[in-house]
Amino acid sequence: MSTEVKVPVLPESVSDATIATWHKKAGEAVKRDENLVDLETDKVVLEVPSPVDGVLKEIKFQSGDTVNSQQVIAVIEEGAVAAASAPVAAAPAPAAAPAAATAPKAAAGSADLSPAGLRVATEQNIDASKVAGTGRDGRVTKEDLVNYGKGGAPAAAPAAVAPTPGSRPEERVPMTRIRARIAERLMQSKNSIAMLTSFNEVNLAEVSKMRKTLGEQFEKANGVKLGFMSFFVKAATEALKRHPVINASVDGNDIIYHGYQDISIAVSTDKGLVTPVLRDAQNMSFADVEKGIVNYAKKARDGKLGLDDLQGGTFTITNGGTFGSLLSTPIVNPPQSAILGMHTIKERAIVENGQVIAAPMMYLALSYDHRIIDGKDAVLFLVDIKNQLENPQRMLLGM
Repeated sequence: MSTEVKVPVLPESVSDATIATWHKKAGEAVKRDENLVDLETDKVVLEVPSPVDGVLKEIKFQSGDTVNSQQVIAVIEEGAVAAASAPVAAAPAPAAAPAAATAPKAAAGSADLSPAGLRVATEQNIDASKVAGTGRDGRVTKEDLVNYGKGGAPAAAPAAVAPTPGSRPEERVPMTRIRARIAERLMQSKNSIAMLTSFNEVNLAEVSKMRKTLGEQFEKANGVKLGFMSFFVKAATEALKRHPVINASVDGNDIIYHGYQDISIAVSTDKGLVTPVLRDAQNMSFADVEKGIVNYAKKARDGKLGLDDLQGGTFTITNGGTFGSLLSTPIVNPPQSAILGMHTIKERAIVENGQVIAAPMMYLALSYDHRIIDGKDAVLFLVDIKNQLENPQRMLLGM
């Protein structure tokens, strides 16, 4: 009995997908729920599992091909595992020696690989130490391994040959679909939004004191650390209630006011910046926020973020301070109308009650769509955020 393997149903916002890499070859035995192929969309990488036990009879599309929702990409002969495994069992013993010899090569240089990358390296017998990494700090990503597998040994040649004095080496690589989508969205924001940025600064002494005083108890009670982000998320949800236009979006000549706060949190991955959404953040506790952020960060590292995780959002918070950014102008994520930028915390001299003291200060930036948000609204929103963070007890009282 033959079973068709189809592209999963894609959301309306995703028109098609690209075959990234096959993890099985035609004629190989497969097990139910075993990942057969990775599909790359504009937003995430989707894994397509086998629906049944059997043998992969036919692969209809190769790596790099574009496929659509519910399109048949492979055929599995159900219940043919025994027939497929028979030749392997009958193979002479010496044939096992080359396989054993190549096993170390697949694992070579794989100490820093993500689980998804390690799987690709092992299945395609790739020596990760020979692959040029494009991730943070030169780390080899899953995408690097997939691209290397497509091009074979020549892809590693530039890393193996030291540049000669005076040489000007260049390398041209195509954008991934996710990176191309990010570029498209940024241009959309630039060309369709009258964007302006307002700045303020906040003294985080009280937040730091609360984290130091209650952090250990919080972690014991909730199983997660008390970070800075939960304070900013809670401050944002309270401020958005009082300044609803910051939480609104433009639809043609209409303004849509959202009666809820779905907060997008910018997360950096090897493939680019993604913004998973904390839904109904106005109803979340500090622990709920921290757990949600930790969960999204783990899913992002493992390449497990789903399309549902990234859909929607009424307001975004991004933290360039994790990379040392002192000040920046974040770009609004359409159709949202505003984004809050956090930055690095620096001990700076400030005047308080006539005395010069050192305090942990952070610059805040609010980029917004000036078509519907006036400068007064943006400034008052930032002041609201500042007042809450400098007096954290206000958040608990909804002030």
